[in-house]
Amino acid sequence: MHHLSHPPLRTLLSSNVLMAHKLLLKSSSSSAALSFSLSSLHRFSHVSYADRGRLLIRPPRAPASLRNSRFFSLASVMIPGTAHLQTLEDETRVAARLAVLKKRLEAEGISCGTCKPGQYGSMLCPQCAGGDSKERSFSLFIREDGNLAMWSCFRAKCGWKGSVSAYGLSARKSAGNKMTSKSNSYRIITEENLNLEPLCPELLEYFNERMISGETLRRNGVMQLRLGDEVVIAFAYRRNGSLVSCKYRTVSKKFWQESGTEKILYGVDDIKQANDIIIVEGEMDKLSMEEAGFRNCVSVPDGAPAKVSEELPAEEEDKKYQYLWNCKDYLEKASRITLATDADAAGQALAEELARRLGRERCWRVRWPQKNATEICKDANEVLMYLGPDALKDVIKSAELFPVRGLFRFDNYFDEIDSYYTRSSGYEMGASSGWKTLDEFYRVAPGELTIVTGVPSSGKSEWIDALMVNLNESKGWKFAVCSMENQVREHARKLMEKYIRKPFFTASYGGDAERMSAEELNHGKEWLNETFYLIRCEDDCLPSIKWVLELAKVAVLRYGARGLVIDPYNELDHQRPSNQTETEYVSQMLTRIKRFAQHHACHVWFVAHPRQLQNWTGGPPNLYDISGSAHFINKCDNGIVVHRNRDPDSGPLDEICVRKVRNKVVGKIGEAILSYSRATGEFKDIEKQPVINRTKRG
Repeated sequence: MHHLSHPPLRTLLSSNVLMAHKLLLKSSSSSAALSFSLSSLHRFSHVSYADRGRLLIRPPRAPASLRNSRFFSLASVMIPGTAHLQTLEDETRVAARLAVLKKRLEAEGISCGTCKPGQYGSMLCPQCAGGDSKERSFSLFIREDGNLAMWSCFRAKCGWKGSVSAYGLSARKSAGNKMTSKSNSYRIITEENLNLEPLCPELLEYFNERMISGETLRRNGVMQLRLGDEVVIAFAYRRNGSLVSCKYRTVSKKFWQESGTEKILYGVDDIKQANDIIIVEGEMDKLSMEEAGFRNCVSVPDGAPAKVSEELPAEEEDKKYQYLWNCKDYLEKASRITLATDADAAGQALAEELARRLGRERCWRVRWPQKNATEICKDANEVLMYLGPDALKDVIKSAELFPVRGLFRFDNYFDEIDSYYTRSSGYEMGASSGWKTLDEFYRVAPGELTIVTGVPSSGKSEWIDALMVNLNESKGWKFAVCSMENQVREHARKLMEKYIRKPFFTASYGGDAERMSAEELNHGKEWLNETFYLIRCEDDCLPSIKWVLELAKVAVLRYGARGLVIDPYNELDHQRPSNQTETEYVSQMLTRIKRFAQHHACHVWFVAHPRQLQNWTGGPPNLYDISGSAHFINKCDNGIVVHRNRDPDSGPLDEICVRKVRNKVVGKIGEAILSYSRATGEFKDIEKQPVINRTKRG
C-alpha cells in the first residue's frame, strides 16, 4: 500500500473567501464594543462548533418552559473573537416576510400585538383565553429573519402548540392530539431562499485534494453558502429531486443544519431501487464511495453517538435516528446493508445502533485497512486519499457479516480451535490431579463443573482440599473457596497439614509424627494467604448461589483464581418461587454455575450430599442418590463419588469413583483407590490397586 501524496490546502484564506473559523474582523480603534447581526444565522440549528476557546454568542434566551417545548430549536453559535457579521438579506425582504408571517398568524387567530422579532411575547391564549384566571400563559416567538413563528400555551388544560412559516404550511398541535400531518411541520426550502451558489474554485480545489471530482460534486448537488465574506460547503439533502434539508460544513470540520426541516439520509435517491446499499458516517464518505464506483451509498445526517444506548426506543420516541424511519420505504427493500462507519469507538457505536434498527441479519461491516505502519484508516475518505479507489473498493467487497448475538460460525472460533490443536494453553488434556492412579480417569479441565458426593464422613471435603493443594503445587492454581461447614481455623489447619505434610498439633490423630514448627506455621499461613480467597457470609443468614458467584467472579478477575469450591449444596439459601419445583430450580442453578465456569475458564467443584439411603449396605452411593434432583448428574461435566473404606483389614483407603465424564479427552469412568493419612490428611497413590471385599463392609 502506498501513500498518495496531495498538496496542502493552499488557501481559502488567500482570497476574500474565508474558512468558517475565520470570520472577517472589523477592526476599530475606538473603545466601543463592536456590534454584529445574527439575523441570517437564526435559521441554523444543531451547531457542533468544537472550539471552546472562542466567544460564545447565543440567540435571545427563551423562558425555561418554552426551551423545553418541541418547537424550540435555536442553537448556540460560536463566533471567533469579537466580530461584525454583515447582514445577508436586505431589510426590505425581511419586512416583506414579516408581513406574510403576520397574516398567517392572524389566520390562526393569533394577533402579534407588540411582539417584536427575536423576542418572546406573553399574552392570552387564543384557544383557552387563559382560563378563569385569565393567565397570560401563551408564549409567541418570531424569528428575526421573519421566516418562522412558534407558539405554545403552558396551561396544562390547553397545551396548544404550533408553528408557521412564511414559506411553508403551518403545523398545529392541540393537547392530547397528534400532528394533523407530519409533513406539515417541516419548512419548505429551495436553493434560492437559502441563497445557495455553485462551488467556487477554492472549494473545488479543496475537494480535489480529498480526491473528490467535480463530476461527483455536480451529480450530488454540492453547493456553497456565503456568510458575509465567508464561504461554507452546503450539502443538499434531496428526496425525489426536491430539496428537503441542507447541512453546512466548514473546511475545519464544523457542522450545522437547517432547522425545521425533515431529517433524511444524504443521497437517499441513490438507493431508491437498490437491494444492496452502503451507509457511511459523513457526506464526504458518501462522495468517496462514489469515486470508488459505489453510487448505492447514503450518509447519516447527525454523525455518531458517544456510546450505544441501553435500550431501543419505540419509533415515535427514536428522535436521534428519526432519519431511518423517514427513509423506511427505501431501506426496507435492501437485502444487504453494509455499515461503513468510522473506525473509532463512536463510529462502532453508530454501526451497532444502525444494525439494531435495520436488522442484524442483513447487515455487514467493514474492516478499514492500515494507513501506515502504526495507524489504520479512519473512514472511506482516508482510504481514498491514502490508498486509492481500488483499495476502497476492496474494503467494501471484503465486508464481513455483522455479528448477531448468540449466532456464530465456526470461523469465529478458528483461533481457539488452533490453540486447542496445538495445546498452547497447557490444559487441553486437563491438569493432573496429582495422583497417577486417578489421572487415568479424572483430570481437571478449566471451564468444567465437577459434582462431588458421598455419604457423611467419607472424605469429600478432605479429598477436594488435597486436590487443591496438588494443583497449586504443580500448576500454581489459586482458588475461591465457599466452605460453609468449616470454621476458618479448622479449614486452615487441614490445608496446612496437607501442604506442610506434618500435623498441626501434637495429638492422638498425629500418632508419632512430628508437629509442624512455628517457622513452618508462618510459611503455611503465607501460602494460605496467597492461594485461597474465602467466600463467607458473616451475617445470620445463608448465602445464595448468585451471591457466591458474584464474589467468585471478583476472585477470578482480581486475583486470578482458577478454581471455585462450593461445599456443600444444602448450606446455600434455596428460596425459589412457589410455582417452581426443586427439579426446575436445581436445573437453573447448575446452568448458572456452568456458564460461570465456561465464561471465566474456572473449574468448579460442587459438593452435594446424598439423600438418606434406605437399607444401605456400606457401598458407595450413586450420583442419582444426590438429594434434590437428577439434574446433578445430568448437568455436570464430571461426577465423582468419594467413599471411605471401613474394613479394618484393608487399612485406611479411599475410593475415588468417577461415575461421569463428559469430555473423553480428560478422563473416563472408573475407580482409583488412594491411601489416606489421618495424621496429615494426605491422599497418596498405591502402586498396586487393592481389591476391596465389599461383603466385609458394614
